[in-house]
Amino acid sequence: MSIQLLDNQLLESFIDTLHHLSIHTRSAYVRDLKHLQKFCIKEHIMKWSDLKSQQLRNFIAYRHRNGISGRSLQRNLSSVRAFYRYLLKENKITSNPAEGIITPKIIRKLPKLLDVDQTHQLLDIKKDDILSIRDIAIIELIYSSGLRLSEAIGLDIDDIDFSDKVLTVIGKGKKTRNIPIGKYAIEAVSKWLKYRDKIVNVEEKALFVSNRGKRISSRSIQERIKKWSKKQGLPTHVYPHMLRHSFASHLLESSGDLRAIQEFLGHADISTTQIYTHLDFQHLAKVYDKTHPRARRIHRKKTN
Repeated sequence: MSIQLLDNQLLESFIDTLHHLSIHTRSAYVRDLKHLQKFCIKEHIMKWSDLKSQQLRNFIAYRHRNGISGRSLQRNLSSVRAFYRYLLKENKITSNPAEGIITPKIIRKLPKLLDVDQTHQLLDIKKDDILSIRDIAIIELIYSSGLRLSEAIGLDIDDIDFSDKVLTVIGKGKKTRNIPIGKYAIEAVSKWLKYRDKIVNVEEKALFVSNRGKRISSRSIQERIKKWSKKQGLPTHVYPHMLRHSFASHLLESSGDLRAIQEFLGHADISTTQIYTHLDFQHLAKVYDKTHPRARRIHRKKTN
């Protein structure tokens, strides 16, 4: 039961159990727990088993006072909870001090998105060179299926079933999901594949490649979409995740089916998807303000 905080062996053993997560997520766990470790040493808490709930609350409050956002604090606490669940499982402690602790509320910023007309404007690209054809296919596919940037980059040729119009995607946590593809995306990708062989390296399986024939990078897609948003005369620069947000918002506006959108986006928790209900409400509120007779202030000339 006597575990020295200065000994990182237990921390490293815990991190080893997170091999199914991305390297960025694992790094976040390490940073969070190192912050806790420093705080405990400062407070002369020298055993993991000695950390109490009130002391953990003090840690969260200390981080909050130092300008750490509510979202980061939630992740901090999530990391601590997971670590202490591991310690419980390994019989190193008898209770989890993180259970029942609530972090400061997060002020959720609504994501930026394009309306339907702006999306059509972005996709109305007239150029017919090979890179433009590729870019149209990328934008159409991200918007058609609500893909994350990493998912679009990770696509291989075999991941598209053209007969059933279905895309197989590996999302967060290495989870696989099947997503339908729209007509325009199918046409754009089919056109791109006719040109892809002209620049692709031998044995390259990636669906989207750079002009050097290798799998395209995230930076390259970001820059190309930013370039096209400017060329197409949009009032703001567009980034890949904005297309994903637009997909979800437009689908919710048309269907109202939040559960289906959760499946499309690959969200593990419906609460993540619920952000789009706020966007949908914003749209409805604007329509109401513009059209409802009791929402508009009518100015009439006085008559004598």
